[in-house]
Amino acid sequence: MSTPDLNLLVTLDVLLAEGSVARAARRLRLSPSAMSRSLARLRETTGDPLLVRAGRGLVPTPRALELCERVSQLVQDAQAVLRPAENLNLRQLNRTFTLRTSEGFVENFGPDLIARVGKEAPGVRLRFVQKSNKDSASLRDGTVDLETGVAGKTTSPEVRAQPLFRDRFIGVVRKGHPLSQGEITPSRYAAGRHISVSRRGLDNGPIDEALIPFRLEREIVTIVGGFSAALALARACDLIASVPERHTGNLRSGMHSFPLPVSTPQVMVSLLWHPRLDADPAHRWLRGCVRDACANHPPFIHA
Repeated sequence: MSTPDLNLLVTLDVLLAEGSVARAARRLRLSPSAMSRSLARLRETTGDPLLVRAGRGLVPTPRALELCERVSQLVQDAQAVLRPAENLNLRQLNRTFTLRTSEGFVENFGPDLIARVGKEAPGVRLRFVQKSNKDSASLRDGTVDLETGVAGKTTSPEVRAQPLFRDRFIGVVRKGHPLSQGEITPSRYAAGRHISVSRRGLDNGPIDEALIPFRLEREIVTIVGGFSAALALARACDLIASVPERHTGNLRSGMHSFPLPVSTPQVMVSLLWHPRLDADPAHRWLRGCVRDACANHPPFIHA
């Protein structure tokens, strides 16, 4: 049996990632004709067309989709094996890490994290980007180094996850709101005018389901896409925001917070990263910094 050309794995990885012979050629600094010849060799080797024309572009075959993640992981593992091991010198580390976080994370945990990183590794810069969905593609393609959030069905199975903390939803109103005094019963809570937070624009969620046994229903006055918008509205008028407690601690300054009068499930916020960075010393150090920043914040403000 002839030995396969393992260089084709790199070519296949780039072709599947780009979905274009021309873009793959530019990325590998090859001519389009050389990349076309490589694609022809890949088709012959795998016995599958891999990429077929659809209009002006190329689309992957089922076999190509099946190979995509496996090939990417093989290439990353090979690169890790061939990369020289380094002793981490934080004072000399010069690197930018991109962190994708849910709204409120930077406001609450960012100051401690940035202070720690600046003290230990002054050449490191943190770039925070907003988390608009739960797709793991940005971790897989390397545009994001580290992510925080709730691992779920849309999280790729290869992604590493480490629990950071549990969070729960609470009610928040302005000082002087009727709910800032007295016992909060399910009926008092439901009778108020509410803000719903949903990136997808949904007006029902776990809180509404928890009210069903009481035969109660909230009046949703408005739907917003983030916690800060909900809190800004609740601060300015007699609306009720229901937001995660630990994620919004600093955002709720000067407002009245209270436990919800119905039972809703807590959520586990985790640290997420791609396995190719698992053994990277600098990435391991950053993961520890994030864990410590979260651990230094107090848990729930109510028993």
